[in-house]
Amino acid sequence: MSKEQQCSHGRLDWDNLAADALELARLMPPGPERNDALKLASQLRCTADTRGLVFAKRGRPRK
Repeated sequence: MSKEQQCSHGRLDWDNLAADALELARLMPPGPERNDALKLASQLRCTADTRGLVFAKRGRPRK
């Protein structure tokens, strides 16, 4: 994988990775491997959320 492809993960890419990981984890039989896969999917979802757009808070302007 080239350097450009490694750094070009946008929010949609992370959303897709998280959705795929969650789908695969749900298909696994119950057990410790499934729990670990669900935790990983949750971490990917959090990463996708943090890489999303950041907006300024509404209200009073900063001083």
